Amino acid sequence: MTTSGTEINKNHRGASVNKTAEMTKMALMVAMNCVSAYIIIPLPFSLSPLALQTLIVNLTGYVLNAKQAFMTMLVYLLVGLAGVPVFTGGSAGPGKLFGPTGGYIIGFLFTAVFLAYFKGEKYNFKRYALLGCVIGIPLIYVFGVVQLKLITGMPWDKAILTGALPFIPLDIVKCLAAAVIAGPINRIFTDNR
Repeated sequence: MTTSGTEINKNHRGASVNKTAEMTKMALMVAMNCVSAYIIIPLPFSLSPLALQTLIVNLTGYVLNAKQAFMTMLVYLLVGLAGVPVFTGGSAGPGKLFGPTGGYIIGFLFTAVFLAYFKGEKYNFKRYALLGCVIGIPLIYVFGVVQLKLITGMPWDKAILTGALPFIPLDIVKCLAAAVIAGPINRIFTDNR
């Protein structure tokens, strides 16, 4: 059986289009993470503000595969670590990443990868929402609260009270919103292949 040059060219072009679409999704998620870091509401009783980033971190896990989610979040972390102001509130550098609230940022990487790994092959709002609310959000809180406690020396109860509990209701809403938004984004990139 022989393959015509036209058939090979179509296959090569299709693979190239797929790779371009995947790279575009990854770049979009890095950019959205950077922009979302500026959308914050400071809280007087907490070192950590309310931020839009948890929505984007969940969305990253929902629209990328695990390897892509890892690479996307790693690029985001390295850009911020290098001094570009892409962390919460326009902060950057090792002082932010390894400071009291840096654990949340580190948790973003693990959460996006975890969600991407366990989301399944096809879009499913209930699965996405359940994964994000029951596993993704708590995973961010674990990294965030542990680092908050270790760096500040505050008692565990205070670290949980100021570093996790006030954020739960809005983080659930953001998680559900990410699960809703993921469907159309996945369709757009799938339909354009």
